[in-house]
Amino acid sequence: MKNISLGVVMDPIANIKPYKDSTFAMLLAAQERGWPIFYFEQGDLFIKDGVAWGKWRRLDLVDNNENWFSFSEEGVSPINEIVNVVLMRKDPPFDMEYIYSTYILEMAEQLGVLMVNKPQSLRDANEKLFTTQFSQCCTTTLVSRSMDDLRAFVVEHKDVIFKPLDQMGGASIYRVQPDDQNISVILENLTAMGLRCTMAQKFIPEISQGDKRILMVDGEVVPYALARIPKDGETRGNLAAGGRAEGIPLTDRDFWICQQVSQTLKDKGLIFVGLDVIGDYLTEINVTSPTCIRELDEIYGLDIAGQLMDAIEARLAN
Repeated sequence: MKNISLGVVMDPIANIKPYKDSTFAMLLAAQERGWPIFYFEQGDLFIKDGVAWGKWRRLDLVDNNENWFSFSEEGVSPINEIVNVVLMRKDPPFDMEYIYSTYILEMAEQLGVLMVNKPQSLRDANEKLFTTQFSQCCTTTLVSRSMDDLRAFVVEHKDVIFKPLDQMGGASIYRVQPDDQNISVILENLTAMGLRCTMAQKFIPEISQGDKRILMVDGEVVPYALARIPKDGETRGNLAAGGRAEGIPLTDRDFWICQQVSQTLKDKGLIFVGLDVIGDYLTEINVTSPTCIRELDEIYGLDIAGQLMDAIEARLAN
């Protein structure tokens, strides 16, 4: 398909690490196809008289770790008049400002702009809660604001992970056992004294072998994962928490999990998604700004961002 113009909503590009940034990989793939790129930060989006507008800058990229971007033109326009696809790549926190941005982008979507990922689905698919729609893929799980119920879950299952529903990068994740003297204060903090839902999951010992990030492009699975392996003394594999990365091929169980979620992702317009799998169990479905493109490309000689651009072309053609 010809005449594709791509917009991107992201955190400040000056602050990224190009060698590992998945959004940067996507933008390079678009630029290689000759697509003009229009750059927005969250504060550049607004609604005027019922139309989604944006303050944009034309973006040019160089694939290195110094001086990797430059801006040329700039302007203010209705979003649908300058682009026909937008990558929504703003990192969490998933707060009210993020939600307001999805409403603005949804207005552009209604005028024909393809959104990657679909704004309504970004709101609907909490990255931890969304997994409960695929309970056949998950370890034993409880979501509750009741401190009594969460404490009983620990007594029943002996070794448990508690995590908030609105954090990323392994923040505020706790491993607890029945004799842990800090259970009460952990639950008080996570539930805000019983006012906020928290997730409890039976501990998966295979975390020692890595928290696998599996990427899916419009329902199709990339056949390799990046295993984030915890450092000594940790139960979190997140790279932000000090984990190390190692490429591994997918197992039959991994492919089965991907098959279980694939059609739902396609139907919801979740075109680029990162599944987190520990051992045999799905633990998160990352829809806001999944990462690990550049690492997997480098290890296995892949072109995941190019695959995404192919999917975008196909969606626009249809």
